Amino acid sequence: MSFKDLGLDDKTIQAIEDLGYEAPTTVQKDVIPSILQGKDIFTIAPASCGKTCSYIFPLIDIISKNTAQNILIIAADAKEAVNISDKFAIFNKYHQMNDENEPKEEANVIIAQPSLLIDNIKEGSVDVSNTNILVVDDINLIKKKRQLADLEKILELLPADKQNIVFTTRRSKETQDTLDKILKTPAEIKIDKNKESEVNEINQNEPSLNNVADKKTSTPKERRSRCQNRVQNQDKKALDLARRYKVFGKKTPSFLLDDTKLVDIADS
Repeated sequence: MSFKDLGLDDKTIQAIEDLGYEAPTTVQKDVIPSILQGKDIFTIAPASCGKTCSYIFPLIDIISKNTAQNILIIAADAKEAVNISDKFAIFNKYHQMNDENEPKEEANVIIAQPSLLIDNIKEGSVDVSNTNILVVDDINLIKKKRQLADLEKILELLPADKQNIVFTTRRSKETQDTLDKILKTPAEIKIDKNKESEVNEINQNEPSLNNVADKKTSTPKERRSRCQNRVQNQDKKALDLARRYKVFGKKTPSFLLDDTKLVDIADS
């Protein structure tokens, strides 16, 4: 089976193939068509089986359409939020390049860790009341990070009429009450534990923004120029927040500091 067989857009597939991905993993085969069909999904999947890309690929297709979407992705911590945001940027590149002049309604994507999202909601800087699609990326890990109570507070603010996509590494009694509040009659997908690390077996190497940077600008002078431009374009408010929360130490991802219209919210 190929990515084309799953119903993905050609532009998304082109970005996937650029990374050398030749075939989907088991979880991607099961999850991608269900998301594109608008189904509620509860997926139990082991680590390193391609779970994150199983929802990023179809969401990129959904965002690329000419209808506004408000997507909320709840991650357990800052590291995973950064990973999700990086993958959106990498696999969305051909939609961005080719669709610049095509009129479309704005799509909003919030990638957040529960506690900091609650803070931003209280401050009035984020509105989740019109969310169309909710993704909870590993509810069991959110429970381990002691974020379940904050997740439930967020759920109370979300509309009932939305698509719900929930992942976990294992079924847990402690998360069942929260799951019942999110999901009503979901399609349940369970991936065998022997599929752990399947991404390595079929050469779906972990992408990073550094790996897809323009290699033509590689001289020391050009690298210094890019660095200077990046510093000049940094968002002072975002920089102050990063320092205040000390989320990433000295390695705050540059995309979080760039003065752009896209804002990702992450905390540890």
